[in-house]
Amino acid sequence: MKNAMAFFDGQNLFQHAKDAFGHFHPNYDPRKLHLAVCAARGWRATLTRFYTGVPVESEDKMWSAYWSSRIISMKRSGIHVTTRKLRYRKTDVFDDKGSPVVDHNGKQKVITTPQEKGIDVRLALDVVSLARKRQFDVALIFSQDQDLNEVVTEVTSIAEEQKRWIKVACAFPDGPSATCRRGIDHTDWFKMDETFYNACLDPRDYRPAKT
Repeated sequence: MKNAMAFFDGQNLFQHAKDAFGHFHPNYDPRKLHLAVCAARGWRATLTRFYTGVPVESEDKMWSAYWSSRIISMKRSGIHVTTRKLRYRKTDVFDDKGSPVVDHNGKQKVITTPQEKGIDVRLALDVVSLARKRQFDVALIFSQDQDLNEVVTEVTSIAEEQKRWIKVACAFPDGPSATCRRGIDHTDWFKMDETFYNACLDPRDYRPAKT
């Protein structure tokens, strides 16, 4: 039986599950998904690794609190969690004529866009590093980020050097409303339909109660 280690791009999986199935917060259980895919493929599930950007409290108090609670829970369940603080890009708002749009106080309106930096790079580096250390036979990636397809080339090279079998697989939500129905190129795709995905939800809602 092949040992499969899971690598979750937390925000990427959430966005695609939102599009495909209409889930409006990251309510999946990474460990359950890892076990379920491995059971379907006949692999042995080993360590679950989770990667996500985390909002800073000053920019988004609710989601900052959400991820603080969620990360503690995942770590307690044995999941290895890697985080990076989100960065924020601020853009001035202008109307169709190019004039600044102001708020009721006469101040220039600004759009704040959160950006996740470094998560996909860290995930890719870990896949390659752990392959070299012979920590898995299957790297099971929960993401549809095509930037990760270069990992496959590196892992294939490592397999040839070590004269052993290694697979890179990609699990992702798939439904009629999905905005992307492709996995990472050159990986073994595992399409998760809504029934499969919903059987692996975390019953706890980590969103803070409204006061």
